Amino acid sequence: MARAAVSELVVPLRKAWNITRFKRSPRAIKIIRNEVIRHLKVREDEEIWIDQAVNEAIWKNGIENPPRKIRLEITRHDEPDIPIEVKLVEE
Repeated sequence: MARAAVSELVVPLRKAWNITRFKRSPRAIKIIRNEVIRHLKVREDEEIWIDQAVNEAIWKNGIENPPRKIRLEITRHDEPDIPIEVKLVEE
């Protein structure tokens, strides 16, 4: 069965709030990366590229106050040289 090229994912970031407040935004980025790996079954040789807009959305309110959840659009390319792209869904 062929995988969908583009998929949408809502990532809950509530686990980022369970640690020290000065480490929340970096933890949110790690949570996003781990959720993409888990849901898309990413192999070790595949690279994940997170768009700058996602990073800015996480860091918008500073290091202490990332959003509780974020909506992402994930694109998987067929070529092995191009990474998996994670972009922010604009509403």
